[in-house]
Amino acid sequence: MNKNFAAILLMMFFCFQVSTVLAMDLEPDRLVDKTVREVIEIIQKDEELKNGNKEKMLDLIETKILPHFNFTRMTQLAMGKHWSSAVPEQQTKLVDEFRTLLVRTYSNALTTYHDETIKVNQAHTKPDGNEATVRTVVIQGKGKQPVPIDYSMEKKPDGWKVYDVTVSGVSLVTNYRGTFNSQVRKGGIEGLLKTLTDKNKSLEGKK
Repeated sequence: MNKNFAAILLMMFFCFQVSTVLAMDLEPDRLVDKTVREVIEIIQKDEELKNGNKEKMLDLIETKILPHFNFTRMTQLAMGKHWSSAVPEQQTKLVDEFRTLLVRTYSNALTTYHDETIKVNQAHTKPDGNEATVRTVVIQGKGKQPVPIDYSMEKKPDGWKVYDVTVSGVSLVTNYRGTFNSQVRKGGIEGLLKTLTDKNKSLEGKK
């Protein structure tokens, strides 16, 4: 993945540190707006986080952020037509490995945060009320262009969940789909699983 794309996508994790009970009662744009402010405040006040403590960043992601992402749907979208070729056991492993890949990739990228701010716009909700897009803009330092980030979200019984993130017009799941398709063509589902497992092991070593 492009390094700039990965670095910008770290902001997607900032947007969802909020209690599950509270999230159930918030509309998608309010959820994003509230948690953006809360998470940035946490990072600004925590010297270890500001200094790039990766273990603490990883714990923050695991305990406070991941419950607000639908990794099963994200994996299905990233796999595209190949999802149905995987047996249930493989599907479970794919979701686990893709989740781990995203967590480890962006916990490493979190160390690049330098006081960016985020403007959250009103959500565009579909007529059925079950899906919405929240458009945000990351405002960077002087001389740098603002970066648009859109969150595709779906309403679940326990609140709104993110199933895709689009940065400057580039979809996260589409970005991975090309790579996944290529790996499945070369080595099948098991080949893709091995590639993901190996990648996660290499990221685990980057402390």
